[in-house]
Amino acid sequence: MKKKKQDSETKKISDLKKSQKDPSGKPLTTNQGLKVNDTNNSLKAGERGATLLEDFLLREKITNFDHERIPERIVHARGSGAHGYFELYESIEQYSKAGIFTDTKRKTPVFVRFSTVAGSKGSPDLARDVRGFAVKFYTEEGTWDLVGNNMPIFFIQDAMKFPDLVHSVKPEPNNEIPQAASAHDTFYDFVSHTTETLHNHIWAMSDRAIPRSFRMMEGFGIHTFRLINKKGEAHFVKFHWKPTLGVHSVTWEEAVKMNGADADFHRRDLWEAIDAGQYPEWELGIQIVPEEDEHKYDFDLLDPTKLIPEELVPVQKIGKMTLNRNPENFFAETEQVAFLPGHIVPGIDFTNDPLLQGRLFSYRDTQLSRLGSPNFHQIPINRPITETHNNQRDGHMQTEIPKGQTAYFPNTLGGGCPHLSKMAEGAFDSYEERIDAKKIRTRSDSFSDHFSQPALFYRSLADWEQEHVAGAYTFELGKCKQDHIKERMLWLINQIDEDLAKKVAEGLGMKVPKKIDQPINQAIGADADVKKHQPGKKKMYLDKAPALSMANTKFDSIATRQIAVLVADGFSMKNLKSTKKALENDGAMMKLIAPQGGTITCDENMEHKVDAAIMTTESVLFDAVYIPGGKKSVKELMKQAKFMKFVNEAFKHCKAIAADDEGEELLDATFVADHKDDTAVHINKKVEAFKKSIANHRNWDRRKVTDSIPV
Repeated sequence: MKKKKQDSETKKISDLKKSQKDPSGKPLTTNQGLKVNDTNNSLKAGERGATLLEDFLLREKITNFDHERIPERIVHARGSGAHGYFELYESIEQYSKAGIFTDTKRKTPVFVRFSTVAGSKGSPDLARDVRGFAVKFYTEEGTWDLVGNNMPIFFIQDAMKFPDLVHSVKPEPNNEIPQAASAHDTFYDFVSHTTETLHNHIWAMSDRAIPRSFRMMEGFGIHTFRLINKKGEAHFVKFHWKPTLGVHSVTWEEAVKMNGADADFHRRDLWEAIDAGQYPEWELGIQIVPEEDEHKYDFDLLDPTKLIPEELVPVQKIGKMTLNRNPENFFAETEQVAFLPGHIVPGIDFTNDPLLQGRLFSYRDTQLSRLGSPNFHQIPINRPITETHNNQRDGHMQTEIPKGQTAYFPNTLGGGCPHLSKMAEGAFDSYEERIDAKKIRTRSDSFSDHFSQPALFYRSLADWEQEHVAGAYTFELGKCKQDHIKERMLWLINQIDEDLAKKVAEGLGMKVPKKIDQPINQAIGADADVKKHQPGKKKMYLDKAPALSMANTKFDSIATRQIAVLVADGFSMKNLKSTKKALENDGAMMKLIAPQGGTITCDENMEHKVDAAIMTTESVLFDAVYIPGGKKSVKELMKQAKFMKFVNEAFKHCKAIAADDEGEELLDATFVADHKDDTAVHINKKVEAFKKSIANHRNWDRRKVTDSIPV
């Protein structure tokens, strides 16, 4: 019976989510269902006369068009979304009474939106930026929104500073420059005076800010939340999303070129993976801290600029999320979806994190502005799967027809309905937390450690990751025009790590200042003690936290990896066939890159569709390169210099390269010729070795010989 009920619920959910209109074979109508016989001409007073005010068909069509665009999100404007489901591995009823955390038989529908933060809706995908990672769970107890990022911390500690942060990173108001970039004076002016930003900032300077794919990045709830069990007992919790494909990124040089070659790279990557049946997956992990351990650590659990190192509190993986369906309509779903941190269910509750507390207000206010009505929950993508009944009425764009005489509580005329529910019936009740304090506008001293965790993060990175961080700081500060801002930033970076500061200073042609004239943090209030609000000295509570480094991610899959196959007429079908079978069996995607579009013919006289002409693509869009050989084919490839450039770029970016038979001749015309002993270069070798190199993402040891290679 329970399975039948679940199947029925699943069908109901599916039907609900498929409420989009399908126009196939249907007549054109107005929004009121009136059939239309002419949608090309307005109603006029004579063939050449003025258009008449009574033309309701024209007014409906034009009015709808005029309002097609809603205000874009102030932050997270550039987004991509997908549908899927979440399944629980095992019940954690000892921590939470939420059905999504206790019922392993459930298959909870989800909608996920990934996004950049700073750029406008039309900005490119590969900007150096934090990525939004918001998940809407359509649970049987109501909607739960876990609204997070791909980094476990945030820039600021108090929501009061959010407008300042965003105003500083957005294009400067006098000239609206730069778009989707933090490399400018106003941002670093703010950061250099607001040291709480330094932890999230160094993450943004790392490769985490330029992910290879949405499917290959972690997600975090950022804040410390509470889980509540049936006994009313509470535990602190941090939420993590761990991608099954591992955590991988691109280099900054690649990101710049990718934005030019395909500004929609991440959006296209997610869509095509799902379309091909290569469904992205993440495991949901939790870090649990008993309430009695709230003050156990050298950092404050309520400080959103701090993470809990996994070496101190391991992540327990409790379930898996799979994205298996692309949206039917981008605007109706991805653009209109409304996430609110205040959407929770019984068994989950908030903490006094001051950033979280502000978000509980801000997000609803934002959705009212964007979607124009308190009825945004009636939009299909935002509609809960549970029935809703309350006394809220009317409002702009009301689509429901509430029945009955009463719209208040308590009442007798409506039979006391809708009635209140008891806790035993699944009603929500807020966690009872004792509060005995003065009303005051200040910040806890326990939030004042701003250097320890950025330093831990940097120490934990692999050497190649550290090089990329130094390069990012150098690039970003190099774009700033004001020397006093650069000097303050160099002094701050020096507090994090002296070697890092020296590298950045050298790149800027400056020296690390030994002191600065003014206090770093401006006082929290005009009458506050300035000295009290300066950042505390750096602490060393862990030497390294290996989980923070992408060098310790998963390297066991080539699924969805894009392999560029360089071919022309006469390529070796035998070599391509065997390699293609081996790679595609493990989920890789082979794309034929040829001198021209259309089709090409192999040495067995079979035609093959070309995926891209060489002049329309770039090596940065692929994870590896394969040249199957064939004398005639290689001869044609070597007539176009871009094929050699393609290989050189892939080699410079430390990617796997393979060639069979005559394909070696093409490699001999590139920088690879002098580095055939490279562990990720495979010439006439077994395909298993090539697969392993692709799974390893990059051969970072190669960078020692490729830094001087111009491309």
